[in-house]
Amino acid sequence: MATAAASDETPMPAAPKHGVAALPVERRGLLTFGVMLATIMQILDTTIANVALPHMQTALGATGDTITWVLTSYIVAVAIAIPITGWLSDRIGSRNLFLIATIGFVIASALCGAAQSLEEMVAFRILQGVCAAFMNPLSQTVMLDINPPENQAKAMSIWGMGIMVGPILGPVIGGWLTDNFDWRWVFFVNLPLGVICIALLWWLLPSRPIRRRPFDLFGFTLLAIGISALQLMLDRGQGEDWLGSTEIWIEMLVAFIALWMFVVHMATGKNPMFERNLWKNRNLVTGLFFMVVIGVVMMATMALLPPMMQNLYGHSVFDTGLLLMPRGFGVILTMWLSAQMIQRGMDARIVVGVGMAIAAYSLWDMTYWSLEMGSWPMIVSGFIQGLGMGLVFMPLNGMAFATLAPHQRTEGSSLINLARNIGSSVGISLVTTILARSIQESHAALVPNISADKLNTIDPNLLQILGGSGEAVLAMANAEINRQASMIAYLNDFYAMAIVTAVSVPLVFLLRKPKGRVENDPAAAGH
Repeated sequence: MATAAASDETPMPAAPKHGVAALPVERRGLLTFGVMLATIMQILDTTIANVALPHMQTALGATGDTITWVLTSYIVAVAIAIPITGWLSDRIGSRNLFLIATIGFVIASALCGAAQSLEEMVAFRILQGVCAAFMNPLSQTVMLDINPPENQAKAMSIWGMGIMVGPILGPVIGGWLTDNFDWRWVFFVNLPLGVICIALLWWLLPSRPIRRRPFDLFGFTLLAIGISALQLMLDRGQGEDWLGSTEIWIEMLVAFIALWMFVVHMATGKNPMFERNLWKNRNLVTGLFFMVVIGVVMMATMALLPPMMQNLYGHSVFDTGLLLMPRGFGVILTMWLSAQMIQRGMDARIVVGVGMAIAAYSLWDMTYWSLEMGSWPMIVSGFIQGLGMGLVFMPLNGMAFATLAPHQRTEGSSLINLARNIGSSVGISLVTTILARSIQESHAALVPNISADKLNTIDPNLLQILGGSGEAVLAMANAEINRQASMIAYLNDFYAMAIVTAVSVPLVFLLRKPKGRVENDPAAAGH
């Protein structure tokens, strides 16, 4: 561990005691509002632009394939930049990095709204993604640092509400702005919010001590190459026919080789990118696995439901957003409830296990949906799933960070956010692939049932000789077959996610209940 290299550096504080925050502040409530505003603003941008893609495609002169780079560029930029959050925070100060990231995010949002070509939009989205990558881990770290240990469960519940509810509100707000104003307002909406946020952070945000330590350029390069290749493979796999494509093979091999070399470097390097003690923390490592599962379930479900509700059930973009909102209400309710339970001494492992089981049940319940049902089952299943996710997210974060030294929180947070992002990419790629292939298989299985011996009132062979009228009837029959095949495919996705969630429940037994002390804290040991 590098020691302070300059006289103006403040020594690391000891682990916070009961009733004492690591970074005490006078106006904690107002600072919390500013931090959460930054968090929600950044999280909204992961989904708010999705509904505006068709409008962007027309305005920017893009094709259906190239316009997806508006989303891909942002995701890849976030994934590459997240891992260096801890080093940058130590190098220039957490306050400076948070302010620079927030200001940069607002400027990038304005540039995205003013973009006149696809190339400009992709460049500005990369800048926006890099800035957004720093905001999430830093906001989580600030929420932990400004609250004493007994209030950190409540702080994580507040922070988690923004993380979990943001993706749900994104399509609603994006659809409303696009329908009533212009797609550019999907980005311009960040300007007034950003000005308020920057003013509050500039006024109230404290800084963690600066710690000089060398930058692991080799490790970062390996991780950046590996994550970039993995993200591109996951994003483009279905469109390029997966292993039938030379591009996907190259991206897969590059990702495997680079990430394997990164793991070896982390284990043997002199100054690795992440402190090796982090990988010895059982709660943090287990939390990373859980965050992958949460990313799969949360983001994959949010990727599936909007097109399903719009294409199969005929709901508008705005109505789809309203139907998804009960999920957010469930999250808010149980995040508050879980904070209360843990403050009263309930074992957080039980809360996490129950939450995962509830989420698995909600997904299993969704496998019984039908094309003839109304909106009520969607509302109920979404609310129940929100209840489960709310019980998991806050206690899991609390347990992961409870055994980390204060100076390790930013790196721990960056790893957790990276795991959730990778889980989201894997989940979306997985369900998209299952959906496309299930539609083809189900369509092939249903077509033989459209025959004269199985239809009492219609003879398909006779329709073919009726000219245009017969072709219209056949087209209607094919459309209904596609609709039924799509429904079967969506149910297969729900079934797969239910199994993944249920299988992950036993991971709670790997978590260790904190015993009231922070481990591996060199500051506490006098270093």
